[in-house]
Amino acid sequence: MSDSCFIEKEMALTHADFFRIIARALGTEDFETADSGVVLADGDKRLEITIGAERTRKIAMMEIPACDVRLEFFGYSETDREAALHLFDLMFRKGGG
Repeated sequence: MSDSCFIEKEMALTHADFFRIIARALGTEDFETADSGVVLADGDKRLEITIGAERTRKIAMMEIPACDVRLEFFGYSETDREAALHLFDLMFRKGGG
């Protein structure tokens, strides 16, 4: 089992979006919330997700909300970490047509 691992992402979302979706992305509502993110503790495993300041990313004429997100995994096996990250990414995926 790995001690800790972190992943940083730039995500197209606001803090309101993050807090609205996070329970589905974690697969539970049993986590602690703070202004800067959330902490999910499950036995020997701990996931700390920190969200950075909101900003606007401009691409040509489009303005997209954005913020940096850091996921830090403690006590997760590689398999558990990949599964948690897959669910996180799936729940925050935005569809297009």
